[in-house]
Amino acid sequence: MVPARRTAVAAGAFFLLTEVAAIAGLALYGPVLQDADYVVGHGADTRVLVGALFEIVLAAAVVGTGVVLFPVLKKQNEGAALGYVCARLLEAAVIIVGIISVLSVVQLRRAYDEGAAQSDAASFVTAGKTLVAVHDWTFLMGPNVILGANSLVLAWLLYRARLVPRFIAVLGLVGGALICMSATAVMFGLYEQLSVAGSVAAVPVFAWEVSLAVRLIAKGFEPAALLDRDSGARAASPRTPPPGDAPSQTGRL
Repeated sequence: MVPARRTAVAAGAFFLLTEVAAIAGLALYGPVLQDADYVVGHGADTRVLVGALFEIVLAAAVVGTGVVLFPVLKKQNEGAALGYVCARLLEAAVIIVGIISVLSVVQLRRAYDEGAAQSDAASFVTAGKTLVAVHDWTFLMGPNVILGANSLVLAWLLYRARLVPRFIAVLGLVGGALICMSATAVMFGLYEQLSVAGSVAAVPVFAWEVSLAVRLIAKGFEPAALLDRDSGARAASPRTPPPGDAPSQTGRL
Protein backbone atom coordinates (compact mmCIF):
# COMPACT_ATOMS: atom_id res chain seq x y z
CA MET A 1 0.00 0.00 0.00
CA VAL A 2 1.46 3.36 -1.05
CA PRO A 3 2.04 6.00 1.67
CA ALA A 4 -0.81 8.28 0.51
CA ARG A 5 -3.22 5.34 0.57
CA ARG A 6 -2.11 4.35 4.09
CA THR A 7 -2.56 7.93 5.23
CA ALA A 8 -6.07 8.06 3.80
CA VAL A 9 -7.11 4.77 5.44
CA ALA A 10 -5.66 5.79 8.81
CA ALA A 11 -7.35 9.20 8.68
CA GLY A 12 -10.68 7.63 7.71
CA ALA A 13 -10.43 5.12 10.55
CA PHE A 14 -9.70 7.89 13.04
CA PHE A 15 -12.71 9.90 11.83
CA LEU A 16 -15.02 6.90 12.21
CA LEU A 17 -13.57 6.23 15.66
CA THR A 18 -14.33 9.81 16.74
CA GLU A 19 -17.99 9.39 15.79
CA VAL A 20 -18.41 6.03 17.54
CA ALA A 21 -16.57 7.15 20.69
CA ALA A 22 -18.42 10.48 20.89
CA ILE A 23 -21.87 8.89 20.61
CA ALA A 24 -21.03 6.07 23.04
CA GLY A 25 -19.48 8.44 25.59
CA LEU A 26 -22.44 10.81 25.58
CA ALA A 27 -24.92 7.95 25.90
CA LEU A 28 -23.05 6.37 28.81
CA TYR A 29 -22.75 9.73 30.58
CA GLY A 30 -26.57 9.93 30.74
CA PRO A 31 -27.04 9.26 34.49
CA VAL A 32 -24.52 11.84 35.66
CA LEU A 33 -25.62 14.51 33.17
CA GLN A 34 -29.38 14.09 33.56
CA ASP A 35 -29.76 13.37 37.27
CA ALA A 36 -29.16 16.48 39.37
CA ASP A 37 -29.05 14.35 42.54
CA TYR A 38 -26.55 11.83 41.17
CA VAL A 39 -23.94 12.59 43.84
CA VAL A 40 -26.32 11.74 46.69
CA GLY A 41 -27.90 8.68 45.05
CA HIS A 42 -26.80 5.13 44.39
CA GLY A 43 -25.21 6.21 41.10
CA ALA A 44 -24.13 4.26 38.03
CA ASP A 45 -20.42 4.72 38.43
CA THR A 46 -19.32 1.79 36.25
CA ARG A 47 -21.38 3.03 33.30
CA VAL A 48 -20.02 6.56 33.67
CA LEU A 49 -16.43 5.29 33.93
CA VAL A 50 -16.86 3.30 30.71
CA GLY A 51 -18.18 6.48 29.14
CA ALA A 52 -15.02 8.28 30.27
CA LEU A 53 -12.91 5.60 28.58
CA PHE A 54 -14.78 6.21 25.34
CA GLU A 55 -14.14 9.94 25.73
CA ILE A 56 -10.43 9.29 26.19
CA VAL A 57 -10.48 7.25 22.97
CA LEU A 58 -12.31 10.17 21.35
CA ALA A 59 -9.61 12.64 22.40
CA ALA A 60 -6.86 10.34 21.09
CA ALA A 61 -8.67 9.85 17.76
CA VAL A 62 -9.18 13.61 17.39
CA VAL A 63 -5.43 14.15 17.73
CA GLY A 64 -4.83 11.23 15.37
CA THR A 65 -6.78 12.84 12.53
CA GLY A 66 -4.68 15.97 12.72
CA VAL A 67 -1.32 14.20 12.97
CA VAL A 68 -2.05 11.69 10.19
CA LEU A 69 -3.34 14.29 7.72
CA PHE A 70 -0.62 16.88 8.35
CA PRO A 71 1.96 15.48 5.85
CA VAL A 72 -0.63 15.63 3.07
CA LEU A 73 -2.18 18.97 4.00
CA LYS A 74 1.09 20.83 4.51
CA LYS A 75 1.89 20.41 0.80
CA GLN A 76 -1.20 22.48 0.06
CA ASN A 77 -0.78 25.17 2.71
CA GLU A 78 1.61 24.53 5.57
CA GLY A 79 0.24 27.32 7.76
CA ALA A 80 -3.35 26.13 7.46
CA ALA A 81 -2.28 22.52 7.96
CA LEU A 82 -0.45 23.45 11.16
CA GLY A 83 -3.49 25.41 12.29
CA TYR A 84 -5.65 22.34 11.74
CA VAL A 85 -3.35 20.20 13.89
CA CYS A 86 -3.33 22.83 16.65
CA ALA A 87 -7.13 23.09 16.55
CA ARG A 88 -7.43 19.32 16.89
CA LEU A 89 -5.05 19.36 19.85
CA LEU A 90 -7.09 22.14 21.46
CA GLU A 91 -10.32 20.21 20.87
CA ALA A 92 -8.80 17.12 22.51
CA ALA A 93 -7.61 19.19 25.49
CA VAL A 94 -11.10 20.60 26.03
CA ILE A 95 -12.56 17.08 25.85
CA ILE A 96 -10.09 15.95 28.53
CA VAL A 97 -11.25 18.79 30.81
CA GLY A 98 -14.81 17.53 30.37
CA ILE A 99 -13.72 14.00 31.26
CA ILE A 100 -12.04 15.22 34.43
CA SER A 101 -15.18 17.10 35.49
CA VAL A 102 -17.35 13.98 35.05
CA LEU A 103 -14.87 11.79 36.91
CA SER A 104 -14.88 14.37 39.70
CA VAL A 105 -18.65 13.94 40.02
CA VAL A 106 -18.13 10.19 40.44
CA GLN A 107 -15.49 10.78 43.07
CA LEU A 108 -17.77 13.24 44.85
CA ARG A 109 -20.59 10.65 44.92
CA ARG A 110 -18.23 8.08 46.42
CA ALA A 111 -17.10 10.56 49.06
CA TYR A 112 -20.72 11.29 49.97
CA ASP A 113 -21.50 7.58 50.13
CA GLU A 114 -18.60 6.94 52.51
CA GLY A 115 -19.67 9.61 54.97
CA ALA A 116 -23.35 10.04 54.20
CA ALA A 117 -24.38 10.39 57.84
CA GLN A 118 -22.19 13.42 58.39
CA SER A 119 -22.51 14.92 54.90
CA ASP A 120 -24.42 17.98 53.82
CA ALA A 121 -26.41 16.67 50.85
CA ALA A 122 -27.26 20.14 49.54
CA SER A 123 -23.58 21.10 49.31
CA PHE A 124 -22.75 17.90 47.48
CA VAL A 125 -25.58 18.44 45.01
CA THR A 126 -24.41 22.00 44.36
CA ALA A 127 -20.83 20.84 43.75
CA GLY A 128 -22.08 18.07 41.47
CA LYS A 129 -24.17 20.50 39.42
CA THR A 130 -21.16 22.80 39.08
CA LEU A 131 -18.98 20.00 37.74
CA VAL A 132 -21.70 18.93 35.30
CA ALA A 133 -21.97 22.55 34.13
CA VAL A 134 -18.21 22.52 33.44
CA HIS A 135 -18.68 19.40 31.32
CA ASP A 136 -21.59 20.99 29.44
CA TRP A 137 -19.49 24.03 28.54
CA THR A 138 -16.57 21.89 27.41
CA PHE A 139 -19.02 19.89 25.29
CA LEU A 140 -20.16 23.14 23.70
CA MET A 141 -16.67 24.51 23.16
CA GLY A 142 -14.86 21.34 22.03
CA PRO A 143 -17.14 19.19 19.86
CA ASN A 144 -19.01 22.27 18.59
CA VAL A 145 -17.11 25.56 18.34
CA ILE A 146 -13.60 24.15 17.88
CA LEU A 147 -14.88 21.22 15.82
CA GLY A 148 -16.67 23.65 13.53
CA ALA A 149 -13.54 25.75 13.11
CA ASN A 150 -11.23 22.85 12.28
CA SER A 151 -13.87 21.37 9.95
CA LEU A 152 -13.85 24.63 8.00
CA VAL A 153 -10.06 24.58 7.72
CA LEU A 154 -9.88 20.96 6.63
CA ALA A 155 -12.79 21.26 4.19
CA TRP A 156 -11.22 24.37 2.63
CA LEU A 157 -7.89 22.61 2.16
CA LEU A 158 -9.52 19.53 0.64
CA TYR A 159 -11.71 21.68 -1.62
CA ARG A 160 -8.79 23.82 -2.77
CA ALA A 161 -6.57 20.82 -3.53
CA ARG A 162 -9.39 18.61 -4.90
CA LEU A 163 -8.14 15.75 -2.73
CA VAL A 164 -11.71 14.46 -2.32
CA PRO A 165 -14.86 14.98 -4.40
CA ARG A 166 -16.05 18.56 -4.20
CA PHE A 167 -19.45 17.72 -2.68
CA ILE A 168 -17.75 16.18 0.38
CA ALA A 169 -15.63 19.28 0.93
CA VAL A 170 -18.67 21.54 0.47
CA LEU A 171 -20.55 19.47 3.04
CA GLY A 172 -17.69 20.13 5.45
CA LEU A 173 -17.84 23.87 4.82
CA VAL A 174 -21.59 23.92 5.41
CA GLY A 175 -21.42 21.64 8.44
CA GLY A 176 -18.56 23.54 10.05
CA ALA A 177 -20.27 26.90 9.64
CA LEU A 178 -23.64 25.59 10.84
CA ILE A 179 -22.29 23.93 14.00
CA CYS A 180 -20.45 27.15 14.92
CA MET A 181 -23.62 29.19 14.47
CA SER A 182 -25.61 26.65 16.49
CA ALA A 183 -23.07 26.76 19.32
CA THR A 184 -23.35 30.55 19.36
CA ALA A 185 -27.14 30.27 19.58
CA VAL A 186 -26.82 27.83 22.50
CA MET A 187 -24.34 30.14 24.21
CA PHE A 188 -26.87 32.99 24.11
CA GLY A 189 -29.67 30.74 25.38
CA LEU A 190 -31.78 30.53 22.22
CA TYR A 191 -32.13 26.76 22.67
CA GLU A 192 -30.52 23.85 24.50
CA GLN A 193 -27.59 22.03 22.95
CA LEU A 194 -29.28 18.64 23.36
CA SER A 195 -32.50 19.69 21.64
CA VAL A 196 -34.18 19.18 18.28
CA ALA A 197 -32.64 22.37 16.89
CA GLY A 198 -29.19 21.50 18.23
CA SER A 199 -29.38 17.97 16.84
CA VAL A 200 -30.49 19.18 13.40
CA ALA A 201 -27.60 21.65 13.30
CA ALA A 202 -25.16 18.82 14.10
CA VAL A 203 -26.35 16.54 11.28
CA PRO A 204 -24.32 18.16 8.44
CA VAL A 205 -21.00 18.03 10.30
CA PHE A 206 -21.72 14.44 11.32
CA ALA A 207 -22.51 13.57 7.69
CA TRP A 208 -19.32 15.35 6.60
CA GLU A 209 -17.05 13.36 8.89
CA VAL A 210 -18.72 10.03 8.09
CA SER A 211 -18.73 10.61 4.32
CA LEU A 212 -15.11 11.78 4.43
CA ALA A 213 -14.13 8.71 6.47
CA VAL A 214 -15.88 6.30 4.10
CA ARG A 215 -14.33 8.00 1.06
CA LEU A 216 -10.81 7.91 2.51
CA ILE A 217 -11.06 4.27 3.55
CA ALA A 218 -12.75 3.08 0.34
CA LYS A 219 -10.89 5.07 -2.33
CA GLY A 220 -8.34 7.35 -0.67
CA PHE A 221 -7.41 10.75 -2.02
CA GLU A 222 -8.11 11.72 -5.62
CA PRO A 223 -5.19 10.30 -7.70
CA ALA A 224 -5.22 13.24 -10.10
CA ALA A 225 -4.84 15.73 -7.25
CA LEU A 226 -1.90 13.79 -5.82
CA LEU A 227 -0.22 13.66 -9.25
CA ASP A 228 -0.69 17.39 -9.77
CA ARG A 229 0.71 18.08 -6.31
CA ASP A 230 3.79 15.91 -6.87
CA SER A 231 4.38 17.39 -10.33
CA GLY A 232 4.17 20.90 -8.93
CA ALA A 233 6.58 20.05 -6.13
CA ARG A 234 9.12 18.67 -8.61
CA ALA A 235 8.78 21.69 -10.87
CA ALA A 236 9.26 24.09 -7.93
CA SER A 237 12.35 22.35 -6.58
CA PRO A 238 15.69 23.69 -7.88
CA ARG A 239 17.64 21.35 -10.11
CA THR A 240 21.13 20.48 -8.91
CA PRO A 241 23.52 19.83 -11.80
CA PRO A 242 25.62 16.67 -11.66
CA PRO A 243 29.19 17.13 -10.40
CA GLY A 244 30.62 16.70 -13.89
CA ASP A 245 28.44 19.50 -15.28
CA ALA A 246 29.51 22.10 -12.75
CA PRO A 247 31.18 25.09 -14.39
CA SER A 248 34.90 25.18 -13.90
CA GLN A 249 36.44 28.04 -11.98
CA THR A 250 39.74 29.05 -13.51
CA GLY A 251 41.75 32.08 -12.59
CA ARG A 252 43.62 34.32 -15.01
CA LEU A 253 47.33 34.52 -14.92
